[in-house]
Amino acid sequence: MTSHPPMMRVFIGPKGVRAGWRLLAFLGIAAIPTYLLIGIQHRIIPASLQGIPFIGAMILGESLLLVAVFFASGLMARIESRSFAEFGLPLRQAFGTRFWQGALWGFLALTLLLLAIHAGGGFSFGGLALHGSALAKYAAAWALFFLVVGCFEEFLMRGYALFTLSTGIGFWRAALLVSVIFGAIHISNRGESWFGALSAAAISLFFCLTLRRTGSLWFAIGFHAMWDYSESFIYSVPDSGFKSPGHLLASSLHGPHWLTGGSVGPEGSWLAFILIAGLFVIFSRLCREVRFPLPSRES
Repeated sequence: MTSHPPMMRVFIGPKGVRAGWRLLAFLGIAAIPTYLLIGIQHRIIPASLQGIPFIGAMILGESLLLVAVFFASGLMARIESRSFAEFGLPLRQAFGTRFWQGALWGFLALTLLLLAIHAGGGFSFGGLALHGSALAKYAAAWALFFLVVGCFEEFLMRGYALFTLSTGIGFWRAALLVSVIFGAIHISNRGESWFGALSAAAISLFFCLTLRRTGSLWFAIGFHAMWDYSESFIYSVPDSGFKSPGHLLASSLHGPHWLTGGSVGPEGSWLAFILIAGLFVIFSRLCREVRFPLPSRES
């Protein structure tokens, strides 16, 4: 076993470069194309866009962030002689069975939550807010947007970052840290609350469980994308404080904030924690085998 000088031990451990330094390198690499690409976007896209062009600009912005994360992950994979599958994103499984299973779970979970709020007198479905070609355009635009959001946020928070932290402090400590950060990021959203941020952290921890048991992020991506799509477009309620323009229903939330989530939306409801606890129990019983990270992947 090679012995490193005391100063080098800060950077190099028994398994090579320490996880914290590798994670910092990843974030630094991702920041460069992010800064350049978003700078270009702000120069070429006017801030006054509305309607479908507004959603198109949002899709472009999220896509640029996704490209930056993929670039940084690909470079780190090459440096470390790993594959994307080791970071939880096997490309051959893209939009396969796991993705659609996650999408179904996301839709049913959000529907169950809103039905519970409706039963408590806090949610009204209302009538259709869109018709004809406008309905088709907005449905497709928001579907694409939330698909990109799901891919970006899952791979950023629970891809290379979670894998690398797991090699340093263990999976569940890393999962808890990533989830706390994910929840804290939501605080910056207009209309968000501390309770909504806690809910975001809790669902993040559930996504970590799905990665742990399936070995893939595709279930979480499907769940994340469909939850957001159902919340923002189909049921037309606030999503972490954001009410999307061009939504399907003229629905409304009314009643105490503990029930409806107020400006945060259903994610800020106390019932969301009961739902997420149920998701943990059901999923952990249906998928018992640990598949991520495999012991051979942790070095």
